[in-house]
Amino acid sequence: MPVELRKRKAPAPAPIPEPPAKRQSKTSKVSKAATKAKAVAKSVTAKPAEPNGSPKPGKPVVGHVISLDGFGGEVETNDGTKTSLKALVDESKAGVVLFTYPKASTPGCTNQACLFRDAYTDLTKDGLLIYGLSTDSPKSNTTFKTKQNLPYPLLCDPSATLIGAIGLKKTPKGTTRGVFVVDKTGKILLAEPGSPAGTVEAVKKLVAAGGISATKDEPIAGKPTNGQAAEDKKPAEDVEKKPAE
Repeated sequence: MPVELRKRKAPAPAPIPEPPAKRQSKTSKVSKAATKAKAVAKSVTAKPAEPNGSPKPGKPVVGHVISLDGFGGEVETNDGTKTSLKALVDESKAGVVLFTYPKASTPGCTNQACLFRDAYTDLTKDGLLIYGLSTDSPKSNTTFKTKQNLPYPLLCDPSATLIGAIGLKKTPKGTTRGVFVVDKTGKILLAEPGSPAGTVEAVKKLVAAGGISATKDEPIAGKPTNGQAAEDKKPAEDVEKKPAE
């Protein structure tokens, strides 16, 4: 009998390995995602968010008490006297009003200065002293004061150190029209920009509300009051004494 030959079964095909390109693609995506996440985390860490509603650093806030020592640096009155905010507050009975204006003798600034002039008596009755404040020179401010018959001194701050300290300096330069009021303790009673009439009205409201408390200290003998000339008084020790016979 003939021998019947049996066919062998073909071996199962080997599994096809995944293409290396796909593996590299997945790895690349994961790597990019991780890098992006690290960059975002670094950015958040480097620049922490400020709490909502928090004031800008250095900006005066009504109700806060500031240290008057060195505050705003040194300025000069229109007649050439060197002074500072602390010295002005010390000379007052209740505190100081500073109204800022961009440029002396311009229409808006003239209107503002004259409105403070016309309301001068009412605004100072409780012991506040009023000063205009700008970056103008003593000569420009003296001309302005004389021409408009202003009863208060004008402060010259060419470097805008005091103007900047009270938050009314423009960037990169210039002065924002506004008003700043501080009492004898260094407490900020008013700090805001405003129109010529608006700055005066803000101080009127403050005075009318009874928020001004004057000290009982008597004025320093021989020192001029706000906008007034000092009287020529000779101290007691300068009075001529007749020699004893």
